[in-house]
Amino acid sequence: MTSSKRNKTLYIDTEALSTLALVQEGLLAPVTRLMGRREAEEVDRSHQYQGLPFPFSFILAPKGRRNEETLKSLQPGEEVKLVCEGQQVGELTVEEVFPIDPQERLIHIYGSADPAHPGVKNTMVRLGNLAVSGPYRVEYPLIRDTVNRIRQMINRTGARRVSAMMLAANPLNRAHERIIRQTLTYADLVILFLRKPFTNEGLRYDIRHNALQLFIDNFLPRNKVLVVPFENTYIFAGYNELVLDALVAKNCGCNELVIGKNHAGLGLYYDQNRLNTIFDTLSDLDLKITTVDEYVYCDTCRTLVSTRTCPHGQHHHIHYHSESIMTLIQNGILPPPILVRKELSASILASLFPNRFGNLQETYYSLMPSSGLLEPKTDEQFYVKLMELYQTSSLT
Repeated sequence: MTSSKRNKTLYIDTEALSTLALVQEGLLAPVTRLMGRREAEEVDRSHQYQGLPFPFSFILAPKGRRNEETLKSLQPGEEVKLVCEGQQVGELTVEEVFPIDPQERLIHIYGSADPAHPGVKNTMVRLGNLAVSGPYRVEYPLIRDTVNRIRQMINRTGARRVSAMMLAANPLNRAHERIIRQTLTYADLVILFLRKPFTNEGLRYDIRHNALQLFIDNFLPRNKVLVVPFENTYIFAGYNELVLDALVAKNCGCNELVIGKNHAGLGLYYDQNRLNTIFDTLSDLDLKITTVDEYVYCDTCRTLVSTRTCPHGQHHHIHYHSESIMTLIQNGILPPPILVRKELSASILASLFPNRFGNLQETYYSLMPSSGLLEPKTDEQFYVKLMELYQTSSLT
């Protein structure tokens, strides 16, 4: 009895659960279910599904000895439980179990099977040799709530031109701000999909979300911007990312996707000896793809400018490299305000280094001008005032 029960269970991780939920809630339509062998092979060959772009087959091939035993024993029509972190999260009705080549699968997803590739390395440890197809049901409220929030916002505002942006905001910098504002000049509503990866790299999601929401609440028009979490599962990788981003934006009710020119997947590639761009692939998708220029700070123009419109050379430009800005933040240094707005820097540093100052109140009032009233101050208020001191004209 124990063995029989085990054979009716497949164990999946949260990343697989999130991906299954994306399809279930219609965000990757026209895909609505796990693909069978022939269907999967055709999608991997053509990179299309039902006449629309789709970069690779949608399958479930969980790794592990127990999963392999279960998959080998399943018969068409059987129902199998889906379990994640010890909890049943759904069921799947088996139509077919078939072998896959993990190496080929990795190449379809990442364009490489090199274990040195971080995505390949992470996926290798979770990708098995057998896939299962069939209709399924999963419980994952985060994605359903995201879809409902977007639709409610569109209905409530009556927005007709809805633009989407996929952001890591790691951290949110002045170039991000410029692109968001630029999009708001013509869009009725901007949906910011804040990427929520399944790794611990960069700033925590809650810190990035708080900083982004702070910017929206204090510096943008009300009811014109909505931030939603977007779990960045393994399928959103490399040159496939843009195609899937576009499908998600379209299926959420957006009619435009705004991307930077350094977006993963944007570029030229060869297909059957013909030079194409990713826009050729997306031409059948009823969605406008807008690319925006790279923005830099020019020390001669003394403002934020597009690299296409600034007449000065690169040696006059300060670039908005997230990794370099993160190096400052991770070392507890306030980035210059031409890189990151001081209110956002203060929010981020206060979250990263709580209770950093032994006697904050004494330090604050010994350095900062005040109204004369001694009121408790927060770390964020201290950082903001400290930046204002940095910006004060020197005695010359």
